[in-house]
Amino acid sequence: MTYPIPRLSVLVLFLLFSLQTFAQQEQPAKPSPENIAKAEAILARATEAVGGNAYLNVKTMVSRGFFTTFHDGISQNPARFVDYISYPDKERTEFTGGGIRTIQTNSGDTGWLYDGANKTLNDMKGAQITDFKRNMRTSVENVLRGWWKKENATLSYVGRREAGLARRNETVRVTYPDGFWVEYEFAVKEGVPEKVIYKTTRTKADSDEQEEVTEEDHLAKPITIAGITAPWVIDHFINGAQTSRIGYESVEYNTPLADTLFAKPANIKSLK
Repeated sequence: MTYPIPRLSVLVLFLLFSLQTFAQQEQPAKPSPENIAKAEAILARATEAVGGNAYLNVKTMVSRGFFTTFHDGISQNPARFVDYISYPDKERTEFTGGGIRTIQTNSGDTGWLYDGANKTLNDMKGAQITDFKRNMRTSVENVLRGWWKKENATLSYVGRREAGLARRNETVRVTYPDGFWVEYEFAVKEGVPEKVIYKTTRTKADSDEQEEVTEEDHLAKPITIAGITAPWVIDHFINGAQTSRIGYESVEYNTPLADTLFAKPANIKSLK
């Protein structure tokens, strides 16, 4: 998470949504060198806007706050969370609500889940690992830190978009070899990230049919701590309808985190 905002990738699992997979998109024409240079300049400005070297030097992050789901536009009871991240690919999120504790942890190609309601401790399934990797792909930190280059993805400039009264966003797109793409919008004035857009397919709730959906993360209320600027509210939308909100109460950067925090415990009794 280069743009140090907690990925909370496990929140998608916590929502109990249907399995989502990468949507295959048609490959666009190869962008021109001028187009790529424009996109690179926008990312460079955004990196400086969120803290420059201070941001790039973040190795770990610990955040706390509340996660709220929405149903038919109505917010449900929020769950308190604490999220631990060790870059680039380790994350542990703990949820507490109604006296129940849930822990979801990912480390590279592995992961485990503690279900406090049923008192079970299990390895994550392949679909859940895929979901974590997808959230890594769509994260702002992925685009600003350049992790997408390891997958031979292509960067391009899309253009400017309206972003409210007298506001516009610059938009860049990262397209992966498998056709999956992510668009990132950055405020023209401040340069900070404001929106993430991508498409996935999922199984409909009332049938086995697959449908393509558009997902968006809206990043709001940026706050600067230790020279690093990050949003303290992240709203997620599917096909224009809000499905969740992350609201942060605190964020700590570069707090030492032991590898044992992300390792699966031998049994529930040894869970910390």
